Amino acid sequence: MLQFKELTLADKATIQGYTLTSNRRNCDLSFANLCSWRFLYQTEFAEMDGYLILRFRLNEELSYMMPVGQGNLQPVILAMIADAESLGLPFVMRGVSVRMRADLEQTFPDKFQFESNRDYADYIYLRDDLATLRGKKFQAKRNHVNKFLRLYPDFTYYELTPELVPECLALEAQWTAETQQTNMAALESERRSMTYALEHFHELDLVGGVLCVAGKMAAFTYGTPINAFTFDVCVEKADTNIEGAYAMINYEFARRLPEHYQFINREEDLGIAGLRQAKLSYQPHEILEKHRVTLIANK
Repeated sequence: MLQFKELTLADKATIQGYTLTSNRRNCDLSFANLCSWRFLYQTEFAEMDGYLILRFRLNEELSYMMPVGQGNLQPVILAMIADAESLGLPFVMRGVSVRMRADLEQTFPDKFQFESNRDYADYIYLRDDLATLRGKKFQAKRNHVNKFLRLYPDFTYYELTPELVPECLALEAQWTAETQQTNMAALESERRSMTYALEHFHELDLVGGVLCVAGKMAAFTYGTPINAFTFDVCVEKADTNIEGAYAMINYEFARRLPEHYQFINREEDLGIAGLRQAKLSYQPHEILEKHRVTLIANK
């Protein structure tokens, strides 16, 4: 029987022992995300036969992530199914990418059904694209950056440090007040996650940047590795009154990331039209489709 425990900061080495050596590029596996969002998802983990198993709740539905690790997948999946059954609940997995789906279908032919939701697909970019903006397809982005440079030639860029956290929270509050939003509960959850992450900056190994104009914070961003070659941008906020601030913080941050991060995951668009348009405009290398997985009846 699987023995689950609540995920905490103290479990970072254990969790990252699996995730940082994995080929998975899902933003769900960023330890900063796992830890800072646990208040909402009640995230737990267990280990079995060389695999990490994550269990959480989404809208009160018990869900599992695809196990992370190496070895024989079959007994691990069967143990997860048995765990759900022991709780009297249906077995559900979420965040299952196309590659993971192939592994499941090979191991358990015709046992699972898969349902994808475009709103929760991850946007994955080549670091080199975002750091250079080379080529015709990035002409519009270069124009935004160049206009920012003309308007604000005395701008400064700093590495984000814990001392700047109060200013980041103030900018986020300003952004919330000035941006028309309908889902205030989602915004409050995002702020709670962001506040936790920023207040545990060093413990979560966050890397971030700050853009300043006329001595005032104009934008900030931060993220953390998903694996050895993929970096997750968890949060990016900017003063919408400063033209080009989003384009500039994106560019400045990407070009300072170490080159061994070949990919940058900028997470989902959640079905928000403006956010989807913005993410598509940066020419993603891959839109990582993810599935909700359930058992086929009588299989």
